[in-house]
Amino acid sequence: MARRALRLCKPRGSGEQAAAAVVACAALLLLARMAVAAWHAATRAWPWLAAFIAAAAVMGVWRMLRTARVRRVRALTLARLRLTLAEIDAMDDVAFEFALRDLLIRDGWTAHRVGQQGDQAADVIGQDRQRGRIVLQAKHTKVAGKVGSSVMYQVKGTAGPVHGANIAVVVTNGSFTRDARAWGERHDVYWVDRDRLRRWAEHGTPLQDLLRLHNRPARRAAFRRAA
Repeated sequence: MARRALRLCKPRGSGEQAAAAVVACAALLLLARMAVAAWHAATRAWPWLAAFIAAAAVMGVWRMLRTARVRRVRALTLARLRLTLAEIDAMDDVAFEFALRDLLIRDGWTAHRVGQQGDQAADVIGQDRQRGRIVLQAKHTKVAGKVGSSVMYQVKGTAGPVHGANIAVVVTNGSFTRDARAWGERHDVYWVDRDRLRRWAEHGTPLQDLLRLHNRPARRAAFRRAA
């Protein structure tokens, strides 16, 4: 058998109406007592709640100040960053990538390390408001090691299409073959060998000055030229 839906019926007669009125008054009285009890509980707990809020605010301000101080200290440290070739030669591949990132930050770039398996020829990516995006491919090698043209091909093929960069640089603590340097200069892939790395890391010459990186043309000017 199908169940019938329950429906509320209006009170019939004075007796039912009086009973309904009593029930309604009882419900209102119960709600009023609950509201009063909640108010008293909140009043009693208010000092503890205020103390908790104040402690949370103090903790938040302290964390913000500590983070700002850490950032200031790091910025000052990076501003004075100097790395000798002996220190760089003693690094492993990962430490070398982080060192290049820090050198970019020292020079005013916003940079982060990307280098990992499948990085598609980008170990460090940096961004500059005026010069655009830069990709660094790090090649930590022995002092007598040489970087060949194949690395230049790979960086050129991924810097723009994959990483959206307009500047591609290969950095090594060794040297480059003659063909690699010539190919890079023809196809706008910058290279930093051991001598240039000394000027950048040890002497403090900014990378943009070392490689003579120019500012990007304004979008409006570039649009006018294209038109």
